[in-house]
Amino acid sequence: MTSVFGRTHVVRPKGTHQATIVWLHGLGDKGSSWSQLLETLPLPNIKWICPTAPTRPVSLFGGFPSTAWFDAVDVSEDAPDDLDGLDASAAHVANLLSTEPADIKLGIGGFSMGAAAALYSATCHILGQYSNRNPYTVNLSCVVGLSGWLPCSRTLRGRMAASNETVTRAASLPILLCHGSGDEVVPHKFGEKSADFLRSSGFGNLTFKSYDGLGHYTIPEEMDEVCSWLTDKLRLQGS
Repeated sequence: MTSVFGRTHVVRPKGTHQATIVWLHGLGDKGSSWSQLLETLPLPNIKWICPTAPTRPVSLFGGFPSTAWFDAVDVSEDAPDDLDGLDASAAHVANLLSTEPADIKLGIGGFSMGAAAALYSATCHILGQYSNRNPYTVNLSCVVGLSGWLPCSRTLRGRMAASNETVTRAASLPILLCHGSGDEVVPHKFGEKSADFLRSSGFGNLTFKSYDGLGHYTIPEEMDEVCSWLTDKLRLQGS
């Protein structure tokens, strides 16, 4: 099945363009929801690209159609992974980044299912290929995941162990994961487990931030952390 992606919203940098980040919305949402928020952040050197996921039947909703980056049966590390859907979304994101100028740093971020898709792209970057073995050619400088989880954790470590190059790549990729302790949709323990698993798999440049009492949404304090972290990791110079 060919995935038909929805509308893409772009927030242009107000200052010197230094980085481009594709930001992925959560299940049932659309790109414009996040482009409106990202436009207000004090990050004048970042261009934000906010695509909209395809509308597809979602198993979690009993097959009811919704915008989703991949099909989800359940939100847990034991749920089966929709590799075709994950590959299609990761390829779409890579395609959006592939036309950026060579001197621009590239990143992917997301919320909830969007964070899961962003982390999946991170693993494709590390392995140099998608699950279908097609080459992944985009060079990522950072990944941000809010209230999300890591798909395909069962197979990741074995695939990484096959190459020293992947371990080197993993150690140098900056990842920021944030999660609320009161999240009732994607429980905090899944975010924490994902962070622990990534660290133990060789992702040494990973920061995990917990927010006491925060549910399945974002707050200014969390976005302030994202801004500070991106400015530091991407060495942004200000406007």
